[in-house]
Amino acid sequence: MKPFKEYTIPFVGLKVGKHHFDYQIDKAFFEHFEYDDFNDVNVTTELVLEKKTTLLELYFEISGSVNVNCDLTNEPYDQSVEGDFKLVVKFGDDYNDEFEDILIIPHGEYEINVAQYIYELIILSMPAKRVHPGVEDGTLDSEILKKLEELSPKSLGEKEETSEEIDPRWNTLKKLLTDK
Repeated sequence: MKPFKEYTIPFVGLKVGKHHFDYQIDKAFFEHFEYDDFNDVNVTTELVLEKKTTLLELYFEISGSVNVNCDLTNEPYDQSVEGDFKLVVKFGDDYNDEFEDILIIPHGEYEINVAQYIYELIILSMPAKRVHPGVEDGTLDSEILKKLEELSPKSLGEKEETSEEIDPRWNTLKKLLTDK
């Protein structure tokens, strides 16, 4: 994994205590994972690695913006993204990443690659439904929105006008409901 060499932390040479690492994440980072849902990425990742005698504690914190397409209008917009994640790295006989926040690595390991954890944190910090802020406040002027409004069901005011054209047999049936 040569593209992620900068995300590999050799913890053997570090002293016991806290160590800070900063990463600037861009679109090229996600291209290595073959993830192309983002148009542009500008996320700052701060990593605090606390080395203890028997384990490592990694605390990830991200903040920035990701340019994505709106799920409703397909218009691109900048979605702010923030999140944090704590990972405990223990040493054991075999590699084990079955748990969400605990990683067990073999005793002989001397480095850890954090690229996968940064990738997952950014992806999971995105909202499930991506809606352009202009859609929510009504300021977005889009061809797709105009077409959606044109094709939307008629309002209640227009239904009252058509109620005069209802077949009179239905009115007789409605009386049966009120006769109870």
